[in-house]
Amino acid sequence: MNVAIIPARAGSKRIPHKNIKHFAGKPIIAYSIEQALASDAIDEVIVSTDSEKIAEIAQQYGAKTPFLRPASLAQDDTPTMPVISHALSQLSLNHVIENVCLIYPAAPLISSFDIDAAYSQWITTDKDYIFSVVSYASPIQRALYFNERNELAMLFESNLNKRSQELTHTFHDAGMFYWGRKDAFQEERVVYSTRASVYELSRWKSQDIDTPEDWDYAERLYKISVSSD
Repeated sequence: MNVAIIPARAGSKRIPHKNIKHFAGKPIIAYSIEQALASDAIDEVIVSTDSEKIAEIAQQYGAKTPFLRPASLAQDDTPTMPVISHALSQLSLNHVIENVCLIYPAAPLISSFDIDAAYSQWITTDKDYIFSVVSYASPIQRALYFNERNELAMLFESNLNKRSQELTHTFHDAGMFYWGRKDAFQEERVVYSTRASVYELSRWKSQDIDTPEDWDYAERLYKISVSSD
C-alpha cells in the first residue's frame, strides 16, 4: 500500500499553532489531508503529531492518528527523516507499506492532481524519491548582496554580461510533498541526491510559509486560484 504521512508537531515558534491555525476558513492542515485523501495514488493518510489537539482536528478531516509522536521527536531542531522513520516503524506493525508520500501540513496550495502526476512520473523509475520544486522567479546567477564593506556586489560577477538564456535553469524545493520508497525513508537516505527526481510546479502553486507575511501572501494566492477555477 501507499501511505501519506503528514508530520505536524505542536511547537511552532514563528507562527504560533501554525499547523492548525485557520487559513481561508479552516485549519491549514486540512488542505494537506483533504488533497491526500483525494489522491488516487494514496491508500491511507496518517498524521504524526505529539499533540492530542492536532490529532483530534486531523481526525475530523479524515486522517488517521494511530499513535502520538514522542516528545524527543517533536523538538525545534528535530529533522523530518527520523519522524517519518518512526511513523513507518509504528505503521509497519499492521501494514505492508511500499511507498510513502511525505506531505507537509502547511501546504494549502497542494493538489491531488500534482501528487498523482508526480507519482506517475516517478513510479516507473529506479529513483528513491521524487519531490516538488519551483523555479526561481529571477536568475540566481545574477543575485546581489552587500559585501564585508557593506558595498553592493554581484554574488557571481562572471555572469554580469550573460544573457538570461545562457544561464542554467534553477529551482528550489517547494516544501510541499515528497514521494519515496519505504526503505529509503526508513533508512533516512538523503533526498537531495542523484537518487532523486523532481516534479516542477508552477510558481503560483507553492509558497513556503514561515512568517506572517508568507501566510498573507499564500492566502492571496489561494483565493486567486479558487476564484479562477
